Amino acid sequence: MTLELALPHGPADITASWLSNILGVQIQDALVTPIGTGQTGATYRAQLSFGRAAPASPRTVVVKLPSQDDAVRERVALGYRAEHAFYRDVAHTLAVPVPTVYHCAIDRDGADFVLVMDDLAPAEQGDQIAGCDPELARVAVEALAGLHGPRWCDPAWLDFPAASMPRGGSDFARGMGEFARLAAETTIEKLGAQLNAEDRDTVREAAELIETWLLAEPDRFCLLHGDYRLDNLLINAADKAVTVVDWQTLSIGLPARDLSYFLTTSLQPDQRREHERRLVTHYHTALLGHGVRDYSETECWTDYRLGTLQVPLITTLGLAFTAGTDRGDDMMLAMLRRGCRALREHDTFSLVRGLIHD
Repeated sequence: MTLELALPHGPADITASWLSNILGVQIQDALVTPIGTGQTGATYRAQLSFGRAAPASPRTVVVKLPSQDDAVRERVALGYRAEHAFYRDVAHTLAVPVPTVYHCAIDRDGADFVLVMDDLAPAEQGDQIAGCDPELARVAVEALAGLHGPRWCDPAWLDFPAASMPRGGSDFARGMGEFARLAAETTIEKLGAQLNAEDRDTVREAAELIETWLLAEPDRFCLLHGDYRLDNLLINAADKAVTVVDWQTLSIGLPARDLSYFLTTSLQPDQRREHERRLVTHYHTALLGHGVRDYSETECWTDYRLGTLQVPLITTLGLAFTAGTDRGDDMMLAMLRRGCRALREHDTFSLVRGLIHD
């Protein structure tokens, strides 16, 4: 991951010679094909040919580059910097399942970026719109505990430069509150009748409370994935295992925000109501296994209720300020509807308002 090699700008630069230097073997040919939708990055599969003497080396690798649209590339450079910092500085200190990375490099303050990693096929990307069953959710929340638990409340996170949402003070929270209100109104206007009146009210009320919410429970914090959802998991059905990808939205904050975001958007509402308490308990038990102490199951459940505001915050920012696609917009709408329902059922707004009076 520290080789001094030129960074490929596009797929034509992912050559057999370049990959030979990365993997330390002689590659005869590399067939490069695009995978994924490429909204904020461009991802390719490289099928490798070694000639007669094939070494004990991967036959395919995945190569992730910045968006091939220069305007998008510049706009999301912070995300590339976050992913580079995660794999270079952080991943090895945690227990969250991530791909094997052969090379990760960055240049020009994030405008150029490359990540070469293990191809996990036949593992498949989760389907956010369809959702998942409780068994898969259990695996995913255990993996999430591997992100949060090993460095729970590590003070080093407070100075982590790659977080797009650092744990900030009142000025940061106030600015995010204003941004959230703008995102909420833009989203409501964009979705129109697709969002019913009850959900529109929920979105607006959530935005009004973001400032207070961001300052809640300052003594509990860790690194957050920030967008921990099914589409960012590669699922191996045979092994009942998940691998977590897309580390471009790192944040520092209340750990249960990731947990709430995943469960309330990935389970259908009836299944969530039936299984979420047990799943939160499983997450809490897994945290204890990673050495977390002085954190009760009751506190974890309250944090889970509190964390549900992560759903309208992230989905409205996505709908309001990123280029949409038909599937992407449908996915965000499904997540927003599920999240709004969970907010009401958990009476999260009353919980947040109680923080104002404490």
